[in-house]
Amino acid sequence: MARILQLTKSGLLGLQAELKELVDVKRPNLIDRLSNARSQGDLSENSDYQNAKEELEFMDGRISELEYVLKTAKVVSDNGKSGVKVGTKVTVKINGKVSIFEIVGDWEADPINKKISHTSPLGSALTGKKRGDKVEVEAPAGKVTYEIVSVD
Repeated sequence: MARILQLTKSGLLGLQAELKELVDVKRPNLIDRLSNARSQGDLSENSDYQNAKEELEFMDGRISELEYVLKTAKVVSDNGKSGVKVGTKVTVKINGKVSIFEIVGDWEADPINKKISHTSPLGSALTGKKRGDKVEVEAPAGKVTYEIVSVD
């Protein structure tokens, strides 16, 4: 059985916007570029044609991927009362330092902006836990203990 893809409402909106941009703007521009390159003659030595063709193949793959995700994903929302899960923000204390992470679906993960997937090592460890719980996560520097301060 396939795993259910989970997205937050904002993640869904972001993927819908990306798909619309690809289909309505970027793909038509790329097709124009490909057509112009094709009209320049010998295609075997036309690097612009080859590049545009490769970009179009990549873009079509991304469009198919996004369409699949948007068709099959489940939008989740929660107020954090049932513990940490997709759609919640969790405040944790690590060695006396406080950090806030947003638990998101795989397609929304952005660790630099503290959006972590529920399937990542930290996301998996936090999922299902409540305020006051502690979790240990294996990190490159060894085990790190996170204490959950709040779940919103």
